[in-house]
Amino acid sequence: MKKLTLIVIVALTAIITRAQQGYHVTNTFHIASAGGWDYLAVGPINDWLYVSHGTQVNVLNKKTGDSVAVIENTTGVHGIAFDVEEKKGFTSNGRLNSVTVFDMNTNKVLAQIPTGQNPDAIIYETYSKKLVTCNGRSKNLSIIDPVNNKLLDSVDVGGKPETAVSDGEGKLYVNIEDKNEIVVVDTKTFKVLQHWSIAPGDGPTGLAMDKTTKRLFAGCDKLLIVLDAVTGKIVDKITIGADCDGVAFDAATKNIYTANGEGTMTVVHEENAGKFTIVETAVTKKGARTITLDAASHQLYLPTAEFEPMEAGQKGRPKMKPGTFQVLVISK
Repeated sequence: MKKLTLIVIVALTAIITRAQQGYHVTNTFHIASAGGWDYLAVGPINDWLYVSHGTQVNVLNKKTGDSVAVIENTTGVHGIAFDVEEKKGFTSNGRLNSVTVFDMNTNKVLAQIPTGQNPDAIIYETYSKKLVTCNGRSKNLSIIDPVNNKLLDSVDVGGKPETAVSDGEGKLYVNIEDKNEIVVVDTKTFKVLQHWSIAPGDGPTGLAMDKTTKRLFAGCDKLLIVLDAVTGKIVDKITIGADCDGVAFDAATKNIYTANGEGTMTVVHEENAGKFTIVETAVTKKGARTITLDAASHQLYLPTAEFEPMEAGQKGRPKMKPGTFQVLVISK
């Protein structure tokens, strides 16, 4: 073997090794059925991954990708949330203006609850022990009693709520996509307390929080805005990839992850409450815009698909190739 060839092989091996030491796609779960997608969530009591998928939720084994169950008739499903105490799961059904209630052990549907118009993200708020949906078209939040499966109230947030996080101590933070702000809601009274601008952040979508340092991480197009959750002041503005729709935070590693639809995942490390450093930009796949973290394994899951080529003059997103829906598993 010539010396130059050997040097090239060694150099390429080193490059590949360094790449694999970072975050990369370690598995792909294929789901052949038709339909779009939005959020996905790791179940808290089983090794199950819940994936929104058009008119249904696909329940997979989070380790193997094998199908566990299908929760049907959730047309326009966006998000999935859980009440561990009640052993119930909930889906927000955007086109039905409803929440589907299911048993977390059997995945059997238990009830349907009405909401505002076009419920998008859904969370179980631990302080009030209420369920909250972010209703994009009616620009409000629905407050639901998860024990009695009953709609209790609605909260006008003055714009299109995309997603929300709770500090677990009486405050809910809501990304308002069309106003470029975060609204603070008191979860004792469910009244709006503050409207915080996050400009120059534009179109905030994903939202995560470090409850220890009281920092909010709002994913915008090409920017991650870090806010002080006490004062509402912007702490940092970090350049990320384009078309972000999901943000995850790992409390154990202090890493923030943004799912960028351009086909990348930006990894930001929180050094302390005032210092944030980009660790790497990992390659994912085009269309992988939402994300969830498995806190136990530190793996990340991002849904996407294969797409048709864009035609000349075509606007918006490319068409999905039928039967190519998939979930990427990302880890080191």
